[in-house]
Amino acid sequence: MTRVAYTVLLAAALLILAGCGQPANTGKPAGGARAHTITIKGSDTMVILCQRWAETYMHHNPGVTVQVTGGGSGVGIAALINGGTDICAASRPIKDKEKEQIKSKHGKDANEIPTALDGLTVYVNETNPVEQLSLGQLDLIYRAQTTDWRDAGGPAGRIVCYGRENSSGTYAYFKEHVLKDKDFATVVQSLPGTAAIINAVIKDKSAIGYGGKGYAAQGVKIVPISAKDGEKGILPTIENVVSNAYPISRKLFFYTVGEPAGEVKVFIEWVLEEEGQKVCDQVGYYPLPKK
Repeated sequence: MTRVAYTVLLAAALLILAGCGQPANTGKPAGGARAHTITIKGSDTMVILCQRWAETYMHHNPGVTVQVTGGGSGVGIAALINGGTDICAASRPIKDKEKEQIKSKHGKDANEIPTALDGLTVYVNETNPVEQLSLGQLDLIYRAQTTDWRDAGGPAGRIVCYGRENSSGTYAYFKEHVLKDKDFATVVQSLPGTAAIINAVIKDKSAIGYGGKGYAAQGVKIVPISAKDGEKGILPTIENVVSNAYPISRKLFFYTVGEPAGEVKVFIEWVLEEEGQKVCDQVGYYPLPKK
């Protein structure tokens, strides 16, 4: 054997030995981490909550990616029907017609999972002296039957109403529970998310808007709400929301097609456990009452 041939054989042998000492490239994360992507789509009210859940969960579970997108509860439910998401986040209960569509398309029932509590919050500019509003007053304001703040306990001046677009679960909830399914006035300005409503109310001293409690910010005032005219207004504190004393308290939901399985099930179970429920407080919503 020539020196050149011997050198080639030796180099090949070393390469083989080196390969034996390395783990195979399986495409999976090292260290036994799980490799999976979970998609959550839907409620803009829940986006900040779902994003925090996703960040915290991924921090403790390398290899698992949780993707969160908004668009509104209606958009999320449509995606669930069409197979475009693992989890739908919704700030309103799913409708019977939507349940039927899921059953027809997938052969499984829609699975409802309460995940957190929210007091649907009414916001005005921090300079507005209005002390409280009733559901009846809100109904008149958002149907343009009351158009001046002096008729609602505020200073004289036109009321400028901001609301959500009709794909929003918050829009649907407000329409059902405040307007009793009557139509919003055409002068109500529809915005694509609660963050946009908050920004509008901060900039406009005449404005009123509504949205999730988690979006409260400096520059707006939370208005106490009463169920009936003449009753004392109530703030959406955790005590008042848990007890339903606050008249527009609600649950925030996850929906899946059938019972969740695999990594989706593990993630949802974590959301409902102590660590996941602590996240609710961190973003301004409330954890579910302990059973």
